[in-house]
Amino acid sequence: MKLTQKSVLDCVSCKYYINSCTAIVVFSMASIVLKNVSKHFSDSRVIKDISLTIEDGKCTVLVGPSGCGKSTILRLICGLEEISSGDIFIGDKCVNGVPPAGRGLAMVFQSYALYPHMTVFENMAFALQVRKLKKDAIEERVLEAAKILKIDHLMNRKPKELSGGQRQRVAIGRAIVRNPYAFLFDEPLSNLDTSLRCQMRYELAKLKKQLQTTMVYVTHDQAEAMTLADKIVVIRDGIIEQEGSPLELYNSPVNTFVAKFIGSSEINILEANFIKSNENLSVFKLLSGDELTLRTKENLEFSKSNKYAIGVRPEDIEVQSVTTQFSENKLKGIVCLAENLGGDGYMHVMLDDKLQLSIRVRRNITEQPGDQVYLGIKMEKCYLFNEKGLTISHPQAVA
Repeated sequence: MKLTQKSVLDCVSCKYYINSCTAIVVFSMASIVLKNVSKHFSDSRVIKDISLTIEDGKCTVLVGPSGCGKSTILRLICGLEEISSGDIFIGDKCVNGVPPAGRGLAMVFQSYALYPHMTVFENMAFALQVRKLKKDAIEERVLEAAKILKIDHLMNRKPKELSGGQRQRVAIGRAIVRNPYAFLFDEPLSNLDTSLRCQMRYELAKLKKQLQTTMVYVTHDQAEAMTLADKIVVIRDGIIEQEGSPLELYNSPVNTFVAKFIGSSEINILEANFIKSNENLSVFKLLSGDELTLRTKENLEFSKSNKYAIGVRPEDIEVQSVTTQFSENKLKGIVCLAENLGGDGYMHVMLDDKLQLSIRVRRNITEQPGDQVYLGIKMEKCYLFNEKGLTISHPQAVA
């Protein structure tokens, strides 16, 4: 059988039917690679010489603040935007000039993008009908995907008769039936309410394990990124700040930007001046006048003329009584806000007019605004950043 470029690209994932379902093709490599990719809009450089490898069968999550370029990267991979320079490879094929329909990818948008006049079945089957697949093959694929997503009882309904979560399942199902090389998700859960978002995040995690297909997922939600990702890529202003596993970025951020972006709630960053050091113990003074002793990497040299910043995550601060024996770093502050979330919560404590700390408390919070509290910070739990915001010591390095 002679295979055209279209038929190969339609089956680029190596395990799916070609057009009429009469043959199967093996496609050896299965990664997405961006090499020195840039994107310009007029005089604005949105993506700046990015190189990135998205491994086969893994979920790579792109995170970053609004406007950082994460959705643009997704559109460049899909072919909805043309790159200004560089190369994009799907498998071992450069797809710079290949239109979106020929890349073997399926994209799930934030807005669902369902046809309102079509039933659920018709929405999911539409792309297969365009490819002129046989009726039996279309029905088999649609019903199989519907069972996976637990929407097989909704086949005759139209989008207006569905909840937000059901519509998003249909949009995901429409992507699944195409048997793509990779799924591209552009903030698919952002339109859902909190409880439904949690449920869909759980369903996506199960789907990822079940399908074992390459996924590129764009989100600004910390829980989604940490739950779904095999690799997280943190982007700022069109540049990759850091990439790695969720725990690697959480435990060993390269700078204050990554440290603040990965983790919920946000890490506390405290400006500090160096006072003295003795081997791997270093003492710093905060703006509040309090002193913190940190366990740092050996052979680090500090200057009293330079500014530093200490990072400590809310979950690494203990709320103590005045009698608690805690010899390392004990601070005193006033509660300005207590957030009880049921079983745990967050306490916001003011050390002085310039310094406020957020603390995760793993119990029902009984303290009230205005109460005085004592805080304990373990020296081996602290991060240290230089005046440029780069990490010079972190807990994993001194463990």
